[in-house]
Amino acid sequence: MEFLTTLWLPILLAAFFVFGVSSVLHMVLSLHKSDYRKLPNEASLLNEMRNGGLTPGSYMFPGVDSKEDCTPPEMAEKYAKGPVGQILIRANNSCNMGLSLIQWFVLSIVISLLTAYLAWITLGAGADSSILFRVVFTTAWMAYGFGSIQESIWKGNSWKSTSVYLFDAALYALATASTFQQFWPPNLLG
Repeated sequence: MEFLTTLWLPILLAAFFVFGVSSVLHMVLSLHKSDYRKLPNEASLLNEMRNGGLTPGSYMFPGVDSKEDCTPPEMAEKYAKGPVGQILIRANNSCNMGLSLIQWFVLSIVISLLTAYLAWITLGAGADSSILFRVVFTTAWMAYGFGSIQESIWKGNSWKSTSVYLFDAALYALATASTFQQFWPPNLLG
């Protein structure tokens, strides 16, 4: 746990700076404005969903109950006819921005903590500044960005949106690596 007592300040500062960069990207620059679109005929579709008794969770359509349901010709016809998609239903009144921001900040702390741990066990105190920067940047970029790639592969999110999230992640990684580079301890052995 020596890394934690030595690196607590850059861990917290990096999370704080990531939170700040994220706030600018989402609230000032609006880079993600086109990530989600409004449903056509939203009112009638929402009524149908309410009447259908949807409970919070993830849904896929056309839906199947087992892998055997995937093979009949009727299922191929449903996929060909469309629409094909996934939808996430949240609990009513669950859009709590304050809670989401707290969770985002906690995640940023966890990513900074694990990045610090990895850099500490691989490089140690007194690490070469440029190598430290590259290790921290790469680790943080993967942590912040690679989940969005899976969203495109498995859930059909647009690759354009994913590329913007990867750009965001690079900026978060830059903030993290710069902070760690600035506050990394010198060689403790003298």
